Amino acid sequence: MGEFTAVVLGFPTVLFGGAMLVVVAFWGLVLLGGADAHGPGHHGHLGSHHAGPHPASGRGTGSPANGPHANGSHHAGPRGSLTAATGLDGVPVTIVLSLLVTYAWFLSLTGSVAVDGAVPHGLARTALDVAVLGAALVGSWFLTWLSVRPLRRLFPDRRPPSREDFVGRLCTVRTGRVTGAFGQAEVAAPDGSTAVVQVRQSGEERLAAGSSALLYAYEPEGEFFWVAPFGDPLGSPPTGPLDGPAVL
Repeated sequence: MGEFTAVVLGFPTVLFGGAMLVVVAFWGLVLLGGADAHGPGHHGHLGSHHAGPHPASGRGTGSPANGPHANGSHHAGPRGSLTAATGLDGVPVTIVLSLLVTYAWFLSLTGSVAVDGAVPHGLARTALDVAVLGAALVGSWFLTWLSVRPLRRLFPDRRPPSREDFVGRLCTVRTGRVTGAFGQAEVAAPDGSTAVVQVRQSGEERLAAGSSALLYAYEPEGEFFWVAPFGDPLGSPPTGPLDGPAVL
């Protein structure tokens, strides 16, 4: 027991000991409900997808669809960060860090036990300890990379809804006219909710209240959609997106 304790408290295992205690304490809090296992900024929660408010969750200009931050920006999570650069993206960063620390501690402990007593203390032993440290760091990354690959399917990365999701859908004009500087229309989202959005047209066609129009482009600077008249020969325009890209 004394030899084991000496290895745990010796170099290089001791470097990961404090981090290992933090990992154990964190997951203890998770089991007790005092912490979130997914950590902040991750939108791929297992069994519960928190993608934020839907852009078409309300009517009128006060709905999220007309908010200043609904322009389709992606979340700032593990993807696109250091974890992505090292090939460890796709799962919550809390899991990545926990795996890295656990593997590094275990590998450094195993390596220290293997060299303990094999080489007397001195310059050669210090060199071996440094080699064990490097091997533990590289090995922990490799083992974490292997572990993350099957876990990614449990944590799908969901892009937050944005106004650009409405492009290609049909809307109903709700103002008396639509010009290059004025107009509003009501559009339905895939979940059945509706939103009133700002629309503009570049032509001179008459778009009165109740007319059907196609949202064919979104202007993020002005926060409005470009629309064009759409007429259904059957007289009942659909509210969903058209099949294939719109050609105007």
